[in-house]
Amino acid sequence: MMQVTLAAPWLDCDLGAPHRVLSWAPHRPGYQIAQHIQWRQVRNADLPADLDVAAWLAREMAGRDAVCLLTSRDIAHHHLARATVEDVTAETLATVGLSNAETVGARVDRAGRNWDKVLPSYGTINIAVKLSLPLSDTGLLEALSIATQARTAAIIAAGHRVPGGRTATGTGTDCIVVAAPPGAQDYAGLHTAQGEALGRAVFDAVARGAAEWRATIGPQSEG
Repeated sequence: MMQVTLAAPWLDCDLGAPHRVLSWAPHRPGYQIAQHIQWRQVRNADLPADLDVAAWLAREMAGRDAVCLLTSRDIAHHHLARATVEDVTAETLATVGLSNAETVGARVDRAGRNWDKVLPSYGTINIAVKLSLPLSDTGLLEALSIATQARTAAIIAAGHRVPGGRTATGTGTDCIVVAAPPGAQDYAGLHTAQGEALGRAVFDAVARGAAEWRATIGPQSEG
């Protein structure tokens, strides 16, 4: 099982053993072998406009052997979900902020607005999902697509509106990490047990996070 440890500004997800991992995380993206997935909570003051964020994060990660995500969402508000289908189990850890929500195929015009005052925090949607079934690199790639579908479905179901009235499908800074033991299974689509378990766990964790965010921060930012 995932072991989650909160020690602000860090949130650590221990997968229990080294796994094959795929993501577009800002630190150690792409295909990796990792046992830990970490969140680094940041404030606007941590990331001035002229900062080389990748280099800064690499320094922050010195001595930490992990894939790392960034968010300004309060990492105390994290959500876990677990689903088992047949003999395959998926576990998801998610943090959800929607202040910089977008609708796919369109962009909000944010020019000329002081977002530090309009919104309490940008947040983002960061997701780590662990699958019990060993997957090949191809299987991990399909699993990442299913996790992305589940994220989008959960945000659409939440009904969050971006300025202009469109329904959000995610944020401009979302990141998803999928992990599984290395193996030969090439398939993780919607017709498979692994695809169903993964999709359900991601949907549930993101839905809970979106509901919490909308109940607390959301009323200040919907347009």
